[in-house]
Amino acid sequence: MTGSSILIIDFGSQYTQLIARKVRELSVFSLIHPHTIDIDTIKEINPKGIILSGGPMSVKDDGAPAIDERILAMDIPVLGICYGLQLISYTLGGIVEKSDKREYGKSSFQVLEDNPLFEGIPVESTVWMSHGDHVKTLPTGFKKIGSSPNTENCAITSLEYPIYGVQFHPEVFHTGYGKEILSNFLFSICGCKPDWNPGAFIEESIEKIRKEAGDSVAICALSGGVDSTVAAVLVHRALGDNLVCVHIDNGLMRKNESAKVVKQLKERTGLKIIHVDASDLFLDRLSGVTSPEEKRKIIGHSFIEVFEKEAKKIDNAGFLVQGTLYPDVIESVPVKGASVTIKSHHNVGGLPETMNLKLIEPLRELFKDEVRKIGFSLDIPEDFIKRHPFPGPGLAVRVLGDVQRERLEILREADEIYIGKIKEYDLYEKIWQAFTVLLPVQTVGVMGDQRTYENVLALRAVTSVDGMTADWYRFDHDFLADVSNTIINHVRGVNRVVYDISSKPPATIEWE
Repeated sequence: MTGSSILIIDFGSQYTQLIARKVRELSVFSLIHPHTIDIDTIKEINPKGIILSGGPMSVKDDGAPAIDERILAMDIPVLGICYGLQLISYTLGGIVEKSDKREYGKSSFQVLEDNPLFEGIPVESTVWMSHGDHVKTLPTGFKKIGSSPNTENCAITSLEYPIYGVQFHPEVFHTGYGKEILSNFLFSICGCKPDWNPGAFIEESIEKIRKEAGDSVAICALSGGVDSTVAAVLVHRALGDNLVCVHIDNGLMRKNESAKVVKQLKERTGLKIIHVDASDLFLDRLSGVTSPEEKRKIIGHSFIEVFEKEAKKIDNAGFLVQGTLYPDVIESVPVKGASVTIKSHHNVGGLPETMNLKLIEPLRELFKDEVRKIGFSLDIPEDFIKRHPFPGPGLAVRVLGDVQRERLEILREADEIYIGKIKEYDLYEKIWQAFTVLLPVQTVGVMGDQRTYENVLALRAVTSVDGMTADWYRFDHDFLADVSNTIINHVRGVNRVVYDISSKPPATIEWE
């Protein structure tokens, strides 16, 4: 990306992606690299500033992530956070020791003297700590500019270079003036410009895609979800009819979803879409399969087979469009690892190299919330942009046990009622993800004075920011009663409804 950028060097912190998000919220582009990044790569990136993340280890542990000392002498502003502060001190000759009193959670912080990092910050404020070590002796040429009750050198700066360090985490919500501190670093110290926005991203992406693809045809596996839809519309802006989308109905979509997705996207975005009904193929292969992992493998392999068959029918196809997002590409570097782990699911179904298609991944530098903003800027219909996440294997992982056609129909009817009620009560946008799960359990019930022995249906609804952690949504009792009664009265085959009150962790959002 052009314009201002901030390089975040990751030392294994659980907050690394949060740092990147917070920087982007201030309209500055950020990117994450593992601690093994070399000087030449940094020069190529040419960042306005560098942020060193926190990390779970002690800088003195065997195999602890280190940093090339030359990075600290490049005259690029550096901000070390928690482990980052300790690493700066340790690398440059300071003394880091175990703290007598570890600090976890909220603490008070005191600014000791005026400096650019804390400009406009009150002398005393609340910060969020998470450390067991502390800097006992500063390196030569450094001074302290802030302290906390248990950490004397809680904020430091170099007298020679634009290097700063803070023992607390300015990126987390609980640090009272964290956003202001990051803003000071970006704008006052690094001289960044707030030029990271959807409009600039779209224009730059279109130009890049046109240059890369030329007159070749690109194909896109279009599910109708947020990521694939935004990726397709963005590439369509660049290539027009040289983008061909393939929507595969695997028989595991929600009620009438495939037909609705294809019809609405054709009418409202102008995309060229090939609709392939492969439901019989998928459902026949899933018959009798109960293992969640086996289901996923069958669906993944079948998808590849169908998509590859359709791709071969398209003349001059040279590129494959994927809705890969930044969290799919970058994971926190393993504590003792030497490189970033690439998630296996970032490539759609692991499409075979024999297709000889080059990848176009226009969203690979974006987080989910940024993708939604891009979608709005591209005038994609709101109901597509605000859709809840939907798993790749579809309803196969929501019909627990054997995926039978009859059980899929029961789940579809119940899910439509549940989501419909959530929208009727104006709750849809307050919930990250909501869905129904058909359990492989039958229970006794009474309907019209007759004994029944039918299915149990579970309702799931969670709140989340990014899906990494989630909490169950607190529905009003009247809502739950309404949903339960409506489902049992209208969906033949269900006589009991339960609500899942598990958070992630320890549970996952999906049941399989």
